[in-house]
Amino acid sequence: MPIDRIPVTVLTGFLGAGKTTLLNRILTEQHGQRIAVIENEFGEVGIDHQLVIGADEEIFEMNNGCICCTVRGDLIRILGNLLKRRDRFDRIVIETTGLADPGPVAQTFLVDPDLMRETVIDGIITVVDAANLVQHLDEGSMETREQLAFADVIILNKADAVDAQGLQEVERRIRSVNAVAPLHQATRCQVPLATVLDVGGFDLDRALTQRPEFLEPERGFEWLGTTQLEVGTHGVTLQPGPDPTIAIAVIALPVEADAVGTATAVFLNRPRESVGQVLAPSGQPWRIDVGRPTYLELRIERAGRYAIATEHGPDEFAIDWGGIAWQERQEFSAGHEHDAQVTSVGISCLGEVDLERFNVWFGGLIRDRGVDLFRCKGILAIAGSDQRFVYHGVHMLTEGKFDRPWRPNEPRLNQLVFIGRTLDRNELNDGFSSCLVQG
Repeated sequence: MPIDRIPVTVLTGFLGAGKTTLLNRILTEQHGQRIAVIENEFGEVGIDHQLVIGADEEIFEMNNGCICCTVRGDLIRILGNLLKRRDRFDRIVIETTGLADPGPVAQTFLVDPDLMRETVIDGIITVVDAANLVQHLDEGSMETREQLAFADVIILNKADAVDAQGLQEVERRIRSVNAVAPLHQATRCQVPLATVLDVGGFDLDRALTQRPEFLEPERGFEWLGTTQLEVGTHGVTLQPGPDPTIAIAVIALPVEADAVGTATAVFLNRPRESVGQVLAPSGQPWRIDVGRPTYLELRIERAGRYAIATEHGPDEFAIDWGGIAWQERQEFSAGHEHDAQVTSVGISCLGEVDLERFNVWFGGLIRDRGVDLFRCKGILAIAGSDQRFVYHGVHMLTEGKFDRPWRPNEPRLNQLVFIGRTLDRNELNDGFSSCLVQG
């Protein structure tokens, strides 16, 4: 008997376009559907789940990387767990980080046999910031272009922030990337839900036109070497690179095994600890913090043929393999890369905030760095108020308001996220610290 497949809606769009606003509309409208939500954040401090309405029981957050690359395995595991209790929901909505390429997310549902059998992509909904889209395209943002290209429906949000001539230019630029997806102008994502739910299916033919290799499995690693390792300890030294972490998998290979295929399977499954054929170095998690030169010991208990795969290539991270003799070495395209200058800074601390001081500091930050500050958002504990203060910012445009009272026994925790180009972590930490009430 065939299984009724669960529809999956993917919400995408560049930083600050209004994805969470649309998600809240979906969750609060009277449509009679029970929805499970998967949230993905690029920021170091995850706060979006606190801004989603009415999904406390069925909301899952991934804020340790971008859903299209570093946490694909997390997505697969969450979906697998959801499908074990599919009687509790009717639809899955995935809100991606603003830096995500939606292609690999959609690919996940089209190459995994279990997901193909039990789910179907109802549509990729791309939310566009009318005030900033042209700037992002002119700056060469591949994420913005990919989000438009893969869209089944496009919501042209914040239409009230642009005049008629500006809207015409935005629509022209959208149509230069995606000429066929239905396009709806909106303010605060106020569109009929029929335009974003039950869309009728992801357009695979268009995806293959945009990216002919779309259905080929993404490997999740950029470098692979095969070697014969003897029993004992092998020392490896890593130098810092552009990312704070790097994943390394050491994979035991049967004599005739396909090294690339085996490594691909391992990386797509994304084990966090030593699982199956993956040997975590010295008992550490397989994802290694490389903020400074790091020494690892690979402890081999059985001699044999091994593949060692790394998430990033030698052009980014210098690795001294300690005399390991390679039989084969291969480099691969990452498939999706973020601008190395785009980073996230998160601040999380207790304390009372002087709202006047915060407005002065934050206003100066937006004035001086707004062009490079793609997205900022936060929840603040304001001195003298029993309500949370929530703010959002996209480039030079910001807004803030008190939303709900702090709950009993809820820590009055300030949480801020900044995503942008060439951010200065110390400057942001010091600036916010100056806004706290002393004593």
